Amino acid sequence: MTPLLPWMRYLLRFVAVYNVLAGITMLAFYHESFKFLGVPKPAMNLPIQLNGALVILFGVGYWLTQRDPLDNRNLLRLGMWSKALGSTLGTYYVIAGKLPPVFLALLFVSDIIYLPPFWMIQRRIDRLAAERKKQIAALLAESESRGRGERDSDRISRRPMTATR
Repeated sequence: MTPLLPWMRYLLRFVAVYNVLAGITMLAFYHESFKFLGVPKPAMNLPIQLNGALVILFGVGYWLTQRDPLDNRNLLRLGMWSKALGSTLGTYYVIAGKLPPVFLALLFVSDIIYLPPFWMIQRRIDRLAAERKKQIAALLAESESRGRGERDSDRISRRPMTATR
């Protein structure tokens, strides 16, 4: 089974690029963001800029996940939790009247819309990771039962890496 279906890979690429661009916006163009939302600019911009840096890092994490889903699956899990918690907090602030309703539209296109597909992707790669773990355990058991000095898992881990483009 292929780790990711084509739509999953494309979605993760899109979200990776979107997050990097959104993070850059938070780092460099925060004045315009506050103006767009109709929210007063805070006295200190460091929190929004740190948030922008984290959003960029999540974008990198999504890119790494689409490149190697099994080894980077926990990056997707962190991103999914971040989107869920951020959506919950943002919705609370809109309901409490501390953010304008237009912020919900931003939350929807930035976070909420990705939760169902992220969950589907996470389930798939978790299932594949569990299968891989079982296969490695079976190889180890087979190797030990033959009494060989070299484990198959050692041999597998020493395979030469091939360059990919």
